[in-house]
Amino acid sequence: MGIDKRAGYNAAMRWVILLLFLVAASPNTATPTVPANGDEPALESSEQTVKVTGETNDAKIAQRLREIYEASERYQGLTVDVRDGIVFLEGEAGTDEYKAWASELARKTEDVVAVVNNMSVTPAPVLETETISREVADLWKGFLRSLPLIGIGLLVLIACILLAGIIGRLLTLPLKQLTDSTLLRGVVRKLVAVLVILGGLYLFLRITGLTNIALTVVSGTGIIGLVIGFAFRDIAENFLASILISVQTPFQIGDVIEVTGYTGVVQKVTMRGTVLVDFDGNHIQIANATIYKSTIKNFTANPKLRLTFVVGIGYDASVKLAQDAALKVLQHHSAVLDDPEPTVLADNLGSSTINMKVYFWIDGSKHSGLKIKSSMIRLVVRALENAGISMPDDAREIIFPDGVPVRQVEEQTKPTVPSTPATIIDTAEEVTAGEGDLDSDVDDIRKQAQESRDPEEGRDILAESK
Repeated sequence: MGIDKRAGYNAAMRWVILLLFLVAASPNTATPTVPANGDEPALESSEQTVKVTGETNDAKIAQRLREIYEASERYQGLTVDVRDGIVFLEGEAGTDEYKAWASELARKTEDVVAVVNNMSVTPAPVLETETISREVADLWKGFLRSLPLIGIGLLVLIACILLAGIIGRLLTLPLKQLTDSTLLRGVVRKLVAVLVILGGLYLFLRITGLTNIALTVVSGTGIIGLVIGFAFRDIAENFLASILISVQTPFQIGDVIEVTGYTGVVQKVTMRGTVLVDFDGNHIQIANATIYKSTIKNFTANPKLRLTFVVGIGYDASVKLAQDAALKVLQHHSAVLDDPEPTVLADNLGSSTINMKVYFWIDGSKHSGLKIKSSMIRLVVRALENAGISMPDDAREIIFPDGVPVRQVEEQTKPTVPSTPATIIDTAEEVTAGEGDLDSDVDDIRKQAQESRDPEEGRDILAESK
C-alpha cells in the first residue's frame, strides 16, 4: 500500500511540473507580442510633404533626410548625397521594406526631383539571439506575475490529491452492505478518487488562468474515453467481465468446470483471464469475456455425477436376465450411490445386438468417473458371461469366392440358458482389480496447480472477493 501511495505522489508531482511549464508559456501572462517573424513594427510614412527648415538647398535636404534616417535606427553605413535635387542613398537596409521606405521618404521631401537608392539589403541572421532572449525574458516575467495564483492552485490540487483516497473510502462504505466483493469496492473507490483528482486539476487550471486548457481537459475527457474504448476494447471488456465473475461467482478456485470445450480445475482468475489446469496437466488461459459469455458446466457444484455406458447382448438372450445381472453388479458396487438408484434399460436395436444402456450415480468429489466406468464395464461384462448371455459382434458380410462346402450334421440339443446369473464376486480387490483405486483425480490436479508456476502475473480476484 505504501508503494502505491509513493507512486501516486510521484505521478502527481510530474503533473505539477508540467502544469507549471504550461502556466509559464501561457499567452495570458505574456507581455505585448511582436510580429511572428521576429521583425520590428513596420515604418509608415506620412502622406504630407517633408518640409525643410529655412531656404531649401541640396545641403539642407541631405541634412534633413539624414536626421530622419538616423532617428529610425534602421540603416547601417548610411550616406545621403543631394545634387541638383536628386537624392543619392548609399548604405545597408535591414529589409526590402526599409529600403523602399527610404526612397518614399526622400521623394516626399520638399524640392526633391528624383531618388537614386543604391542601398543593399542585409540578409537576416539564421538565429536571432536577441529575439530568443526577449521571449525568455517575457516568459520569466509572466511566470513571476503568476506565482501567487500558481501557489493557490497548487494548494487546491494537493488537497484534492490527499483527500481523494479518503473521499473514495467514505463514498464506498455503503457498498459493504450491497456486495462482499473486495474487487468491486476497490474499483469504485479508485474511480471516485480519480474523479476527485480530475476536479482538483480543473480548479488548478481555472485559478491559474488557463481557461482554454481547462475547457480542453473537460471536453477532451469524452474524446479520450472514446479513443481508449476503441483502442483497449478487449482489455476493458475482460476487466468488466472479471468484476462480474467476482460478483456472481459461477465457480470457485479448485472447481472442475468445462467451458468452450476445455475441462479442468480452476487455478486462478485475474483481471485478464481465467487459468485452468486440465487433466493432462496443461495450463489453459481463457479470456474472462469469453468465460462470461459462454456456457459454463460446473462439475464440482453438485458432487453427484451420473455415468452411462452401452453393452450389447445377442437377440437370442433374455433381456430381463441381462438387466438383472447388470443391476446386481451396480447394487453391490461400493462406489455406486443408492440414491438416485441405478438403472439398466434397453436402448435400441443394433444390427446383431440388443443394446442396453446402464445408468448409475457416483460421488464425483470422492471417486474418479473414468476409473468407476472402467471398473463397471469390466464387472458387468463378466457378470453377463457368467450368466451365459451372448454378446456378439456387429454382423459383417464375408465373401467366399470359391464357395462354402455344406455338410449336413445331426441336430444337436441347444444348451439351456440358466435362469439366474452366476454369483458375482464383490470384494475390494475384484472391484479395483484393473483400476488400482477409485479415488478422484481432481485432488492430484489441484495439487499440481498449487505447485506449478503461474503462467502470468496478477492477483487472484476470486481469492480477494471472499
